Amino acid sequence: MATDNSYYTYGNPAAPFSVLTGTKNLTLPTGAAANPAFGIDAAGTWATVPQSSPIASFRYEIDSSTYSKDGRIRIRSTGRVGNVTRSIVADLKQSGFIDYLYFTDFEIQDPDITGEEGCDILHGWEKRGSNCDPIAFAKSDTISGPLHSNDIIHICGSTFKNKVTSAYPTKPYYVNDCSGTTINFTIAPAYQPVIQIPTTNGEMRKETRNDLPKDVPIPGCLYTGPTDITFTSDGKMNVKSPWTIYTNTGTTAANSTNPTYCGTPGETGLGSTSGQTIDIIPSNLIFVQNVPADSTNPNYPKVTSPKNFTCITTTNPGWTFGTTKYPATNEIAPANYGGSTTPYGCKNGDLFVKGTFKGAMTAAAENFIYITGDLVYNDESKDILGLVGQNAVWVWNPMTKSGNTTSPLLGNNRTIEAAMVSVKHTFQVQNYTLGGTRGNLNVYGSIAQKYRGTVGTSSGGTINNGYVKKYEYDTRLAYMAPPKFLSPVSSSYGVTQYAGVPAAFLATGAVAP
Repeated sequence: MATDNSYYTYGNPAAPFSVLTGTKNLTLPTGAAANPAFGIDAAGTWATVPQSSPIASFRYEIDSSTYSKDGRIRIRSTGRVGNVTRSIVADLKQSGFIDYLYFTDFEIQDPDITGEEGCDILHGWEKRGSNCDPIAFAKSDTISGPLHSNDIIHICGSTFKNKVTSAYPTKPYYVNDCSGTTINFTIAPAYQPVIQIPTTNGEMRKETRNDLPKDVPIPGCLYTGPTDITFTSDGKMNVKSPWTIYTNTGTTAANSTNPTYCGTPGETGLGSTSGQTIDIIPSNLIFVQNVPADSTNPNYPKVTSPKNFTCITTTNPGWTFGTTKYPATNEIAPANYGGSTTPYGCKNGDLFVKGTFKGAMTAAAENFIYITGDLVYNDESKDILGLVGQNAVWVWNPMTKSGNTTSPLLGNNRTIEAAMVSVKHTFQVQNYTLGGTRGNLNVYGSIAQKYRGTVGTSSGGTINNGYVKKYEYDTRLAYMAPPKFLSPVSSSYGVTQYAGVPAAFLATGAVAP
């Protein structure tokens, strides 16, 4: 499994445990990859434990029935020594960035935001440019969960209530940026090697294909262009996506479809200015793509602009769609940031999202994700949401200006409950240098990003603009992931839980009664 990302698809489809759990699409590896541990009856094979004395052997059965939903593989393994057999059931999960409340590759601000050069491929001990200033955790920040950085962690007084690890190879594995301040560690920081995240989330789009039944038995939903989603506590979501033509695609328009559960494209459904309210896509994924420029693409637009959609390219560039508009009324137009892509672009694959979420789903975007208000679970013990942006994941924080005075358009304090990844850029508060102190940014879940995102400015470790971090890890992410979530580059797996069970096979190899 560590060398083959697809190895979870191997197993004996006739194994009793696989049949019992409803696992489908397993195949037996052949040739050099053949595995004797997949035997299942008296005539079946066992794998031998190397150098065991007396000789010990084992076989195992696979349950991958929930892999696409929660990233978990369950195995039932049976060991044999002489005439004695024992079985255990173990859950396996990929190790990676979702194991942390806060994961960062580089402890500097995104160079696409700052315009600095020479910052994007070097860590703090690799002699990067003098202008590539690291971002420090502030005195008022509290991180209630595991934290890892591939870079040097800079701290200006802070509280860390779980393990802190860094790929910085020198003790104490962090730098104190504020002499005289106390850093509160519950567990002493430790070294951990670099953890890689993928370079793109493009593979997730495949989960909306309707012409790959073996790989994608139940496709998710594809939306095109700026898409505004509001979740409601009854397990529904209101979707506005005026550019969308097909929500499940094949290679051509002829084999592309619009399943009812994704909503109806056009001005009476997803293209209505009031949007269309549909059920949360259960245990699945939605992907928001840029408006295609390729005329052979099924979602290539047939009109210059959808009905009631206006593209603004002059002062304060953006778009309006009925009462939905970005930038908002009187909002200062933000500068280009996070991906060298125009913010609020008329044809961007941007996801705008907020509300009370009930269900299990992942939402990914080819461009930006804007969290436009509180985004909370209806039930923190049952609901789980993943957000994966190819570019920045923005905490929307619009500002208006009157004379020399800048004022926020939204109230203080924000709460976000989700597992979030910015693949190529950052998780950051928009306009974090403006508006004075804004209260707490409460995150329950996890944050993974290539660059440290700034959520406020501070002086001597005290916030004077923007938000104070109040981050808490969703411990469920240690053993499960949101449905069809972004897989880490590393395919190493760890055991998250296990239990002894009655022996599955007799010493003869026959299935136990």
